[in-house]
Amino acid sequence: MSFMALDLPELKDPPWKSIIPPRLQRLSTAISDPDATESEEGKDFFSVIQERDLFVHHPYYSFSATVLRFITSAAHDPDVLAVKMTLYRTSGDSPILNALITAAENGKQVAVLMELKARFDEENNIYWARRLERAGVHVVYGVAGLKTHSKIVMVVRREADRIRRYVHIGTGNYNPKTARIYTDLGLFSCREELGADLTDLFNYLTGYSRQQSYRKLLVAPVNLRDRMISLIRRETEHCQNGGSGRIVAKMNAIVDPQIIATLYEASRAGVQIDLIVRGMCCLRPGLKEVSENIRIISIVGRFLEHSRIFYFHNQGEEEIYIGSADWMSRNLDRRVEAITPVEDPDIVKDLAEILGVMLADNRQAWDLQPDGRYIQRRPAPNCPQSSSQKILMEMAIASASTT
Repeated sequence: MSFMALDLPELKDPPWKSIIPPRLQRLSTAISDPDATESEEGKDFFSVIQERDLFVHHPYYSFSATVLRFITSAAHDPDVLAVKMTLYRTSGDSPILNALITAAENGKQVAVLMELKARFDEENNIYWARRLERAGVHVVYGVAGLKTHSKIVMVVRREADRIRRYVHIGTGNYNPKTARIYTDLGLFSCREELGADLTDLFNYLTGYSRQQSYRKLLVAPVNLRDRMISLIRRETEHCQNGGSGRIVAKMNAIVDPQIIATLYEASRAGVQIDLIVRGMCCLRPGLKEVSENIRIISIVGRFLEHSRIFYFHNQGEEEIYIGSADWMSRNLDRRVEAITPVEDPDIVKDLAEILGVMLADNRQAWDLQPDGRYIQRRPAPNCPQSSSQKILMEMAIASASTT
């Protein structure tokens, strides 16, 4: 990588510094205040989540000021009773796992599901599993026969009137290094049903239950496949009954035969389907009488597109989900995955806007053709250039300047 040291600024992207989300801007004062304790900062962070759900989009929004601060605050907050999380990949010098060790040393119950079979990260994960165990963290290794790929954290906190559960459900790994170059999403919430679902899921992962139903979460291999098929078919039924159907989904890969067949069925019924798929795609768009209503793009830019979003129009009663799974058989059947509905209307609008920006990209988007070729989009004559990642950076900067 020594060529990166060449003095050719015209060939390089300008540096990018992630933004602190607007709702967390007030924490920046506390962060720099030498008299503020970690527990005081943590209470501020938790109060933001209490107000309403908090949405973060990395690397446009800072991972360190959101996810890392959430876990660090929990480690130091005297009112936090327990911290539980799943871990698939992390950095070699992980500040998150150091925070979990601190939490255990501070007398909190800490449980970590460590996936030892994460490809290329086996050695690093074994190292951290041993360190965590030595510090008194309860380390478990998942369900036999399944990889644990979900991205979830739960913090249990004692408050004046009750015990409250705070959760983070994400699309990407808890790795502060890759969070600077991968695009990922995260939802912070203290909704009771999500907290109960994550409690059940952690009990499932640690061997205390064989949970087969969830209130809100879509969990693989329990209900995720069936629910996704049901959501696609609902759009099909709307079209068959004289209404309209619309699906927009973003993920890393689509290879599952049942999902693909169900999308073809939806297309034939008239459902308009836009898919943003970075990598492997076994679905062929634009085939006469098969997939004429399906369009597929791949976005290749300075950041690796890693987030998963699933949007269903549902006759105007929109539903949108984010989580860790792609439409692949391994994700739906052979891994533990977690996908959450997004219920805050402002966050639903934010996600819909993100999808719209990506679908309008005419600089970094590549259109998949019926024969499997990709053709890079180019702006039409007299049409402005639209680079989705550049626009999302500009949107993040603008959001910070309005606080």
